[in-house]
Parts: sequence; C-alpha cells; structure tokens
Amino acid sequence: MLKTNVNFAREAASLSERIVQHLKYSMGKRVSDASSEDIFYSVGLAVREIMIDSLFKTEDRYQNHNVKSMYYLSLEYLIGRSLSNNLINLGIYDICKDALKKIGIELSDLIETESDAALGNGGLGRLAACFLDSIATMGMPGFGYGINYEFGIFKQKIINGYQVEQPDYWLREESPWLIEKSHEVCIVPLYGRVEIEKDVNGDYRPFWKDWKFLYGVPYDMPIVGYGGNTVNYLRLYSARASNEFDMNIFNSGDYVKAVEQKTTSEVVSKVLYPSDTVDQGKELRVLQEYFLVSCAMRDIVRRYMKKNNSFGKFASKVAIQLNDTHPALAIVELMRILVDENGLSWNRAWNIIESTFGYTNHTLLPEAMERWPLSIFERILPRHLQLIYDINERFLKKVNKKWPNDMDRVSRMSIIEEGYSKQVRMAHLSIVGSHSVNGVAALHSKLITTDLVPDFFEMMPEKFNNKTNGITQRRWLLNVNPKLSGLISNTIGDAWITDLYKLQSLEEHQESEEFIDKFQQIKNKNKETLSQYIFDNTHIIVNPESLFDIHVKRIHEYKRQLLNVMHIIHQYYCIVEDGMTLKVPKTYVFAGKAAPGYWAAKNIIKLINNLAQIVNNDKRVNDQIKVVFLPDYKVSLAAKIIPAADVSQHISTAGKEASGTSNMKFALNGALTIGTLDGANIEIMEEVGSENIFICGLTTEEINELIKANSYDPYRIYENNNYIKRVMDSFKSDALCQKEPGLFNWIYESIVHNGDVYYHLADFESYAETQKKVELEFADKSNWTKKAILNVARIGKFSSDRTISEYAKDIWGIKKYVD
Repeated sequence: MLKTNVNFAREAASLSERIVQHLKYSMGKRVSDASSEDIFYSVGLAVREIMIDSLFKTEDRYQNHNVKSMYYLSLEYLIGRSLSNNLINLGIYDICKDALKKIGIELSDLIETESDAALGNGGLGRLAACFLDSIATMGMPGFGYGINYEFGIFKQKIINGYQVEQPDYWLREESPWLIEKSHEVCIVPLYGRVEIEKDVNGDYRPFWKDWKFLYGVPYDMPIVGYGGNTVNYLRLYSARASNEFDMNIFNSGDYVKAVEQKTTSEVVSKVLYPSDTVDQGKELRVLQEYFLVSCAMRDIVRRYMKKNNSFGKFASKVAIQLNDTHPALAIVELMRILVDENGLSWNRAWNIIESTFGYTNHTLLPEAMERWPLSIFERILPRHLQLIYDINERFLKKVNKKWPNDMDRVSRMSIIEEGYSKQVRMAHLSIVGSHSVNGVAALHSKLITTDLVPDFFEMMPEKFNNKTNGITQRRWLLNVNPKLSGLISNTIGDAWITDLYKLQSLEEHQESEEFIDKFQQIKNKNKETLSQYIFDNTHIIVNPESLFDIHVKRIHEYKRQLLNVMHIIHQYYCIVEDGMTLKVPKTYVFAGKAAPGYWAAKNIIKLINNLAQIVNNDKRVNDQIKVVFLPDYKVSLAAKIIPAADVSQHISTAGKEASGTSNMKFALNGALTIGTLDGANIEIMEEVGSENIFICGLTTEEINELIKANSYDPYRIYENNNYIKRVMDSFKSDALCQKEPGLFNWIYESIVHNGDVYYHLADFESYAETQKKVELEFADKSNWTKKAILNVARIGKFSSDRTISEYAKDIWGIKKYVD
C-alpha cells in the first residue's frame, strides 16, 4: 500500500463523485456507456482539479518570496504516462483505487489505457522529465519549455524482422494533463529582410522588416512534486498559422494555396525530429528550434517584466538552461529582444546573456554536433544571422588577443564553420553565450575539455564543470516496481523516496535469509510478468527462471548492440557445433528504435530478429538461449522490462557515451551491470563496488593509444581467433539471411576490412569472458541476490535530486521554497 497524503485526503474523498460528474458533464456519458478512454479522461480531470489547487498555492508561495526561477529549454521531454505518477506524488493512489472500485473499475487496467506522451525519444528527453520531477519534489521554482508535438518520433512495428515506422498520434485523444493558455499566445516572427534605418533618436539601427509570423499557443502540463506541496509546470507550444488562412490569397481565388499555407505553418509542431537528411528537413528542424526559443524567451521576459520595469535584475531573477544545442538560438533571440526591442547597449545585453544561460552538452560524437547551413538562416532568420556574425566577431577578437596570429585556432573556435557551405556551429554558440558548460558524467566532462573543445577550455576553464546525470526514484522504483519499493519501505522506512542515499541501510540486510528470499521472490514475480508480456506480444515462450540479460536503448552502432549479437552467435555455435552446455539458460531481450534514416541501425534490428528466428527454433539449442526483440520501446515498456532484469548491458565503445541513465534505473531495481568503462558506468562501479558489476573492454585511454599508434588491426584478430572468425564468417556466408543473400555482408566488411571503428573485435574476447563470469555467478542464486541488493543499496548518488541540487547551487542560484 502506498502512502496517503492527509493534506489531500478530504479533497480526494469525493473523487468517485467527481469522476462521475466529469463523465456526465464533461464527456456527456453515463458510467454504463463510457469507454475506458472516457473514464481515464474523467479521472484525469478529477485529479487535475487537485493539482491545479496546489499549483496556485505554489505560484503564490513563489510570488511572496520574490524568487529567482530557472527555465529549462529542451526540444524533447520523454514523460511517459502521467496518471499513476501523479496519483503517487499527490499521495492519493489508494484513494483513487478505492474510488474507481465503487464504479466497478480497476485502476491498474485504467493506467494501461493512457498513451505515453510522445514528446521525446531517448535519454535526453527522459533526463528532462526526471529533472522536472526532482525540481518540483525539492520545492524549487523551475519550469520546462518545449514543443507540443502532435506526433511522436514514430511507432515501431516489426514486419518480417524489419523496423517499420508508423505515425505515433499520441494526441488522438485529448489529454487531461494539458491546459490550454490561449491568452498567453506568443508571436513568432520569421523570414523577411533586414534594413539599416534611423531610429527615433536618429541613430542607425538594423530593422527586421516584412516578416511573417506564427502563433505559439501554450499548453501547461502540471508537474507534481512528491507530497504534492509543489506543483510546477511544463509549458508546451503548438504552432498555429498567423490567420486561419491568408485572405488575400483566398479572395484571389487560390483557395487550395490558402489552406496549404496554413497547413505548412502548423507543421512546425507536428512531429518530433523530422528527418534532416534533406534541405526541407533541415529547414523544418531550424524552424522548430527557433519556434521553441522564440516562444520561451517571449514568455520568460513577459513573466519577468510583470514585476520589474527594467532589465537590471534579469540575471538575478532568471536562469535558463539549454538541454543540449537544440535551444541554442535562445541566446540570439534574447539578445535580439534586449537590443532591438528594448534598446539596451550591446555590452549590457551581452552581460545579461552570459550571466543567464547555462549549457549542458550531451554528446561526444562529431556527427551529433549540430551545424546548420547559413543559407537557412539567411532565409528564415536574417536578423539572427546578423547577430550571430556580431557575436562571433566580438568573440574572435578575444581569441586573437589571447593567441595573436593563430589562424588555425581562430578557425577551430569560430561560431561560423568555413568551407564550401558555411555553417553555424550551435555548440560553439552555446559555449560562447553561457556562463556554465557542463557534461553529464565525470569521464564525459573530462573528454569535453580534452577532446571535444580543448581550445575553449584553455581560454575559459572556469566555465566548465561536471553534473553527473541522475534519475527520479519516484518513477523508476516507487512507480514501476511497487513490490520491491514496498519491501524496501517495510524494511528501512520510506525516507528513501526523497533521499535515495537512505537506501544504504539495506546493506544491513544483505545477509538476512528472510530479506534475500523476499527480494528473490519479487524478482521472480517480475520476470514472470515480463515473460507473459513477451509471449503476448511476440509469441515467444521464455523461461522465467533463466538469466534475463537485457539490452534496451536507442539502436546505434556506438552503443554496440552488434557486439551483444556477435556473442549470442558465438554461444549458438558453441552449443550446436561444439556441444557446449551453458551454466545457466539465458533469455536475451532487446528493445530500441533506430532513426528512420539510419540504415545500419535498422539493419541491426533485422539481424536481431533473424537471429531470434534461428536460435529460438533450433531444437539443438534445447532452450538454453532465447532471443527476443520487443517492439516500440518507450517509458511504459521500460517500466515492464527494468524490474525483471537480472543483468543489463551498457557496452558502448569507451569514450563515446556521454552518461547513460538506463544503467542507473536497472541497478536501482536490482540488476547487475555488464558495461565498459564509459559514461556513468565508471561512477556506478565506484559506488557499488567493482565486485558487484561486470566490466569489460578497452578503456578510453587504451583506444586513444591504438589510434595514436595506428596499431589496431581487426583483420589480424579475425585471422588469429577461430571463434571470432566463425562469427564474422556467418555474416559473409548468409547463414543468418538465407532468404535475402548478402544482407549482412556489410557487417563483415565494415568490421574486418574497413577499420572496425567501434572496436567490436578488440573487445570481443574480454566481453565473452565477462559473460562466462556472469553465468557462473548467476548459478549461485543467494550470492547473486546479495550483489543485487548491494546495487540497490549503493545507488543513492544517482538520484536526479542530487543532480538538481548541484545545478541549483553551482549554476542556477535557485533555492527551495517549501511551506
């Protein structure tokens, strides 16, 4: 049973009546005629009433204290489902459960009715969602800004083993959590031209003229902190055309063009991450990014000016955090508002900019560093391009002053990348315009300064810092694993819900046979639940007593799902050709989406599914191995998978992963990690102990030495290791694709003959030996469970509450305000 909040008990006591009222008067339905979607919406509206009351109290508290607020700008928020999370954080879960029983409804069934809010894709968006939860739980004035996408990235179907993308229309049913605020609509200027003219004082100034505009209509999603004392909000903007349609075009008789123009304008908030492989896609991406920051900056300035009549206190009342480079144009847009619209001098405006913005970097991959063609800015944002040139010119003067005549360095540090097609480097803009630049794990932050932008670090080292990522335990233990969270609370109390370090007390129980037995029973029950889900969705029968080896994340070559697959192929051949028997049966579970234009990643999904067909249907395997690919990975699916994992894989090529947060979620739920010394794996190892994690593969330093010496020869490894040769030859021989000859030959070529840029063969032996160790240790269930308990007990550092407290103290300068 979850803890009930007595502060809301009186309001929630009438919940069943409120639900019926909303069914009747908001939906026009009787209970007997209502669908599950109707009931879900009515429950959402009833719960929203309680949230809004607390939201108003929160706003009053902030007003009374004249607080400094933080605004988090992110192009994605992977929220997932909200009903259960809101009920738990408000402390009315059991009250709602009882209220629904009165009208013959099971809350657990209703929770499954809710669609995941498709406002994000991977770790970037889920981190943003965790941060908002922590900010509200800690009673801090922090608010998110994003885009109210009508369609998510895509729904993933698997047809004949291939990923097939289908529209994810998550808003097909109206969401009870979104509150339209049409009276606070923002105007977003676009296109036009810039002319130099005299202003009212007789000074020559640039004027942005003949621009067209969109409306940004805000929708607020309340974010409830645990206990319900603080409710902040995530403000999401939907694009609307400036008029229903252009009446001049309409009156001239071109009705189709008038409607097309309106439709094109509203495409801006239509879909998350349109493909940027073509020019139109690039332009739409830039439009989306500017649409978000234009609305956000306009709204932030509006909120600030309600209590101030000048910008003198702006940086002392406003902090803005850029979640990666997608919102980097906020720097330029705020500069435009300050200089063009409010007449501030350049130096005064720039001091405000630098004091206000912080930038979080999330990637070390060069291809993921955003660069946009100047031609797009010239067409869409001509005034902003001028401002970028001005910012760059002033910055490069400082570079020249520090390093006279060092033109190579000037070229490397310039915001404008020279070349055949000049581009704007969004990361450079973010660094130049921010007072803080942080990475998201200790290794990642170090590599930013040594490998990614060493020139910037040498010039302004004081800007750079680390903020290791974290996750919210309210979502990723209390919500998704109620049996384990109940055991923990019954054993050590529930203080861990708001202070994850309290889990350390579990170490005292690692030798308790009673606790070990209960812990094992919960894991087994979670595995049985996942086994049933696997059968229902793939028709594959798996053994819940087998070792559940989970690899779920975005499909990308550097994340090395392929290394996992290569090892499974190796085990398969060892069983069917060499007569080997595994120490324990294993179920390998994969899930994750590949970007629609990422051919190699999509082909890896096909490979996994082909391998599953072969392994799962070969009687010689005798069920020692099962391979499963679960389609359409999202937050609600992660909630089913993570509590059931025995081990989770995080085996990216060292030096490629910024942090990773799924590793934290799995450890929190009692799974041991198989990982390389990359991202947050290093810090997890330091916390849980090297004996309670399985580390494999080369280190970043060892890979750099291979690169420096130019000594890595994957062909030599292939020739000298018969096991590796057998695996690689399977890609060349069509053994895994008999119906589509040659389908996987590219894997053989890219690894054996074209450099193996992600070091699969270099790490294969270490990885295979580590897997043997995993199987051997899993056979000793009692000792394995002790290790699992220690992972839970020692994971306290990786709460997003800790991360947020560091951001608040070191970067944002905001405080807790709790009644």
